[in-house]
Amino acid sequence: MLTINVNGARHELDADPRMPLLWALRDLLKLYGTKYGCGKALCGACIVHLDGRPIHSCVTPLSAVTGGRVTTIEGLSADGTHALQQAWLELDVVQCGYCHSGQLMSAAALLARNAAPNDADIDAAMSGNICRCGTYPRIRSAIHRAAALLRGRARA
Repeated sequence: MLTINVNGARHELDADPRMPLLWALRDLLKLYGTKYGCGKALCGACIVHLDGRPIHSCVTPLSAVTGGRVTTIEGLSADGTHALQQAWLELDVVQCGYCHSGQLMSAAALLARNAAPNDADIDAAMSGNICRCGTYPRIRSAIHRAAALLRGRARA
């Protein structure tokens, strides 16, 4: 049995410690927001946070997350009110939507460490996320918008 913490809840899993975290999330915990894209940590669709840092869940074994805190897109905000989720909707970022849980998780990690990123900061932080629809300009704009929303909440 392995014990992992996902979105603030403790889970005991009867699984191979080598099982990729992605499959534990989707198949065992029924958290379907994290997507399978490439299986090789190249596209970013599977990004989740481990102790606040973005990781590729498709290549991270369960054994690597025991003792840590995993956050998935479902844990970003239970009711969709995270500033990034609001900005994504406000600026109509999503086209097909497949990559966006990974995009949002990478952006959330960026904003957690940099409250006012510039375009170069955003491009660097998001360089591991591929959007086949090419919504990169809207993604960048939404990250700027979310940063402004978060800064406004900090002042309030």
